[in-house]
Amino acid sequence: QVQLVESGGGLVQAGGSLRLSCAASGRSFRRYAMGWFRQAPGKERDFVAYISWSTGTTYYTDSVKGRFTISRDNAKNTVYLQMNSLNPEDPGVYYCASCSYGVGEASAWYDSWGQGPPVTVSS
Repeated sequence: QVQLVESGGGLVQAGGSLRLSCAASGRSFRRYAMGWFRQAPGKERDFVAYISWSTGTTYYTDSVKGRFTISRDNAKNTVYLQMNSLNPEDPGVYYCASCSYGVGEASAWYDSWGQGPPVTVSS
């Protein structure tokens, strides 16, 4: 398992942008698929995006396609989530997670989680 520390959350106006970062400990970071999830108040934690470890293949939930970009820098043991055109459906606590075997949308695939920085979007 790895330890994950996120940063970059905060308050942004609708239509604005934020970039979340997730720094991972451990020497095997490049072999972990990484994902981002979010949880709005009173709702379940939902999948946002993932990036595979081998080919860098990315996958997004439909509501963020074309607006969010997940990327990774294996030299820095860091995964990013660039969020553009934020709207009132995007606020919540954003969690990054690592997946040591396989990858998918379900949270059960992931075995380590960050603490979750909050993202707030003002209208």
